[in-house]
Amino acid sequence: MKPKNICLIGLSFFVISYIMFSQGSKLDYFKKPIDFAHWFNLIGAILLISFNKVFPKNNLNAVASLLTTLGVIAHIGLCTIDFIMWSFGNDEIAKMELSNHISNTPSILYPFVIIGPSLLFVGLAAHALNFIKTHTVIAAMVIVGAPSVGFSFFVLKNGILMLLSCVLFALGLVLLLYRKENVKILTE
Repeated sequence: MKPKNICLIGLSFFVISYIMFSQGSKLDYFKKPIDFAHWFNLIGAILLISFNKVFPKNNLNAVASLLTTLGVIAHIGLCTIDFIMWSFGNDEIAKMELSNHISNTPSILYPFVIIGPSLLFVGLAAHALNFIKTHTVIAAMVIVGAPSVGFSFFVLKNGILMLLSCVLFALGLVLLLYRKENVKILTE
């Protein structure tokens, strides 16, 4: 399968997971019989690593690829933690104990909960920087959408805005995948 197709499938899974996450309290519907939201997020994140293969190779690409890869690894860890939480079912005491344990373990908290998962967005936004001069608006969609996902969820606590930010981010990446290589800029 071509890397561009893998990227599209990954983005589709990723956006679907954010549709589920945006549902807030209705999310429980997507957790039966398995935690669909986190499975879609996990599969999508893993497939997004294919973006490392489709963009121009240069120094920025090397840094962006490293950040994207680290972000995918962190998403795997975060989804694993979320699967364990899900496995506790309605046992809120066990969930709280695990949450407290993770919060008191910086070697898990920072790379897999606080900083690590953001690196996927940072890495893909760094890939988009390659196109800031030739495809400014499209690159800006990715660059603005990436931090907006986290800001809308963690600061504003707004699931709909988080979803819209994710869609903007993903749409920008799709448009960069299928950009016209021979854009002529008129200068006079």
